[in-house]
Amino acid sequence: MWEALAGSGIGIGVALPLGYLIARSEIAAAALQPYVAASQAMPAVALAPLLALWIGYGLLPIAVLCALLVFFPIIVNTVLGLRSLDPDVMGAARVDGVGWWGMLWYIELPLALPSVLAGVRNGLTLSITGAVVGEFVMGGDGLGQLLSVQRQEADTIGLFSTLVMLGLLAAVLYGVVRLVERLVQRD
Repeated sequence: MWEALAGSGIGIGVALPLGYLIARSEIAAAALQPYVAASQAMPAVALAPLLALWIGYGLLPIAVLCALLVFFPIIVNTVLGLRSLDPDVMGAARVDGVGWWGMLWYIELPLALPSVLAGVRNGLTLSITGAVVGEFVMGGDGLGQLLSVQRQEADTIGLFSTLVMLGLLAAVLYGVVRLVERLVQRD
């Protein structure tokens, strides 16, 4: 769980500003979108050994792997949410003299938040997959490592129970973000 949460934090921290940059700059969009798309063509199982070689073993490389999986749905939904804002609302705010920071904080962020949170919700559930794949390849002491041991011992009941636990963890993360979405929508 720690790897998934750490990776989610890294992924969110990179995807949100990059998504804003892509949504607001045609030059950045042209330069970065092909690489964002290409990042999804590389399987996590293939990246994990490279991360182990470059970064080493432990929490950090697994968190980075999780961040790579979390990154894509968040950046895509952030760009979509920002690009779909009503231009009349944006224009009216500019006419009223709202500056860049005010536009971001009071107009763009609140209006794009449902889309951004949908990306975070999807990304967080993928972070569980990243943690499991990372532990398969790089070791660790979490549920991914437990699955490896159970597979080697042909422990069918253990495999099923661990898979159920992984599903429950993903569902809890999904539910927490849905709760945040509902709380934000009430305000």
